Amino acid sequence: MTTERDIIWSALPLPAFILDRDNRIREINPAAEQFVNKSIRSLRGAKVWERVTVDTLLDEAFDRVRNNHSELVINDVEVSAPRRPPVQCNIQIAPLREDEGTILMLISPREIAERLGRAQSSKSAAKSAIGMAEMLAHEIKNPLAGITGAAQLLSMNLSDGDLELTDLIVAESRRIVKLLEQVEQFGNLRPPQCKPVNLHDILDRVRKSATVGFASRLKIVEAYDPSLPPTWADGDQLLQVFLNLLKNAAEAIGRSGEGGTITMRTFYDQSLRRRRDDGSGLPVPLQVEIIDDGPGLPKEIAGDIFDPFVSGRENGTGLGLALVSKIISDHDGLVAVESAPGRTVFRISLPIAPKKNAKTKVEEPKT
Repeated sequence: MTTERDIIWSALPLPAFILDRDNRIREINPAAEQFVNKSIRSLRGAKVWERVTVDTLLDEAFDRVRNNHSELVINDVEVSAPRRPPVQCNIQIAPLREDEGTILMLISPREIAERLGRAQSSKSAAKSAIGMAEMLAHEIKNPLAGITGAAQLLSMNLSDGDLELTDLIVAESRRIVKLLEQVEQFGNLRPPQCKPVNLHDILDRVRKSATVGFASRLKIVEAYDPSLPPTWADGDQLLQVFLNLLKNAAEAIGRSGEGGTITMRTFYDQSLRRRRDDGSGLPVPLQVEIIDDGPGLPKEIAGDIFDPFVSGRENGTGLGLALVSKIISDHDGLVAVESAPGRTVFRISLPIAPKKNAKTKVEEPKT
């Protein structure tokens, strides 16, 4: 039976080793298996220094941790493994109280810490940008309404040639108002009201809406796993997510010429988990993919596509995918993208509805 400790151990992103009193490997987590490029089966019982090389002797540090029953941190050491170049790391060593002499060694590569720091900095900057934009949106909408009204009044007494100018003022003012409304919508998104939701019902509504509107000239293929159980979600918000993804796919194909195919695929993948803030892992086995055969994402923005105000379209607001990311995160799900010319895949991973709610009436989102 999988315990909470097992889940935390598997979800830990840093290489971790449990060593016995002779410094032999008793257990390692998946991140450590990847770090040394070996499985636990081939490592269990081996001396740790036969598998991991450190440019500092740590035997004395291990003895101190065992004798003093207190943890120790060693900064800025080079750690390598067979067929792996040395990397700058910090090493944390701590005793495991339930087994005398057993210790935990946690290796923290600098590259991971720096990457996490950059990600956190990016998220903070995006959050600040959204907050400022939301405040400005409220202040700007009122004068824009005045400008639009004034332009419409002027147009009543102008010749046809001058009407083009007032029509341009009105059109651009309305476009800016629409952008500001999107900013306000992003900032004011309510928490999801979750119920058991049938993903195929939502995708069917999205497909019907697309085929009579923005994707009327495209081929939409359904590749569904009919055995997929309900997810735990706000149906209206998921509807918005998949509409945004389908609309992006249609616009991407449109830029490459007439026609094209969008595939909506669902399947089950029990290996995927989302790491919670407390370190535990939440299974997200329900997969929905929106696949298009357009030109792919521009390389310069592919890594930031879910950040606010990042867009690959000339007049794009850069809020559609940021909203998708926010909604899916609020649902304890994952969103990912793979893109190459001729094939772009947006994947949404969601949890299963709790068993106690499995017999509850499945929510049908509003259209």
